[in-house]
Amino acid sequence: MLKQELVDELNILLHYNLTTTLEGIKIHKSADASVIDAVERMFHKGLVTRHDGGYLTDLGRAAAEHAQACYTILTSG
Repeated sequence: MLKQELVDELNILLHYNLTTTLEGIKIHKSADASVIDAVERMFHKGLVTRHDGGYLTDLGRAAAEHAQACYTILTSG
């Protein structure tokens, strides 16, 4: 089973636009605490460039590609 923290991180990876490397995301201070915490964990794991989101690192891009592919497979049909 997936812990909620991991689900939160996966949800953030699903928000990234993988058609460009020039687009990041910004998590505002008014966001839900679980989202803020998830992005902070992702920063410490080396998946994103900033504590508040930013751009995907190479590792983050690979994770986002896999997360988005998995989501597509599980939601199609």
